[in-house]
Amino acid sequence: MKYIKLIYYYFFCYPFLKSTLGEMGVGSKIFSPMISGGKRIFIGNHVYIRKNTWLAAEPVTGISDCKLIIGDGTYIGNFCHLYASSRIIIGKKVLFADKVYVSDNLHSYDDINTPIMDQPIKQLSIVNIGDGAWLGENVCIIGASVGKNCVIGANAVVTKNIPDYCIAVGAPAKIIKRYHLENKKWQKTDEQGNFI
Repeated sequence: MKYIKLIYYYFFCYPFLKSTLGEMGVGSKIFSPMISGGKRIFIGNHVYIRKNTWLAAEPVTGISDCKLIIGDGTYIGNFCHLYASSRIIIGKKVLFADKVYVSDNLHSYDDINTPIMDQPIKQLSIVNIGDGAWLGENVCIIGASVGKNCVIGANAVVTKNIPDYCIAVGAPAKIIKRYHLENKKWQKTDEQGNFI
């Protein structure tokens, strides 16, 4: 049964996805995706994307060169939601748990006399997820970047940049530990990442 599924994937799904996306690397697998703006989505080699993940790169804020880029060896869990209106860049060997949300935009809510769904989409900063980062279940990253080899705890909401080698938790996310390069161990920090 396993071999039948692999044959089906490589003879039917892979060629379809390769023609739908801007780029799809060697050995990458995407299962039951929802894709919007496929030609602006670039997936590296040996990327594994689980079921029912929404990949979108749509210029809803007027930035015609929007892109969603996923680096080599990255693993993305079930039911994740990645929506770029400008640029989302995910590094190499990044690990996403299930139900992670990453966006470089949000709904405007400035006009209290207009329903939020009728207000324009607001462009936020470009999102970069550094190589080797791990995003726990239900993490939301909204217009902020996460450094390399960071750990973002389950249910965290990241709205400000997190530097390299940090552990951040909570809503809004706060840094609680950072790897001390000289001492070669994780140490407690304040919310800005300064060692205590």
